[in-house]
Amino acid sequence: MIAKQLLAEEVAWGPSGLVPAVVQDPTDGRVLMVAYVDAEALAATLATGEVHFHSRSRDRLWRKGETSGNVLRLLDIAVDCDADALLIQADPTGPTCHRNTRSCFDHAGAEATASQTAAPNPAGSRAAAQGFEWLEMLWATIDARAAAADPTASYTARLLAGGVDAPARKVAEEATEVLMAAKDDATAGPDSRPATRDALTGEVADLLYHTLVLLRERGLAPAAVIARLRERHKA
Repeated sequence: MIAKQLLAEEVAWGPSGLVPAVVQDPTDGRVLMVAYVDAEALAATLATGEVHFHSRSRDRLWRKGETSGNVLRLLDIAVDCDADALLIQADPTGPTCHRNTRSCFDHAGAEATASQTAAPNPAGSRAAAQGFEWLEMLWATIDARAAAADPTASYTARLLAGGVDAPARKVAEEATEVLMAAKDDATAGPDSRPATRDALTGEVADLLYHTLVLLRERGLAPAAVIARLRERHKA
């Protein structure tokens, strides 16, 4: 638990009453953004559980996401060894940057979109970023649905309430549909290729989602799967 009063007393506010704050997603350590906090923003963050900053350009309190809706939900906050900077760990509800990227340190267009249909890069070239980080957000949403008091509150909650059979059946169903969509795309002519590529994209998305739901129902974290892939990887 965050010691609110102790934290406020520990901060060594700068001459302008501000300190820099680094916002990090603790799921993978990604730095999402850097902004400035004053005593008012700190108090609002601790009181509401949503990260607030001081906007230097507008000289006012700024709740992250007040316009876009992509708020940062506070998870933890700490001061550094000199007490003149903050580390804020937060759960992002959407892209953090105004350019619609996960992090303000991502280059514009870094997040892969469903419309991308480029062929794989030639051997030896550097692969483009694919935006896999967003799966962390999807997993967090599935995890939250699992804790819902009402098992009929959402499609995810209903699947989880059905035990292992419900999501497992969907995984088998979606895997078959991925196979059919892939074969359709493989035989499609140039005119029909956009439609078959879109269908394949949708079916793979459904398979990934239902696979994550199955993992959640079994209490198996995706991190274990990632670890197994790393073990199998040959450089």
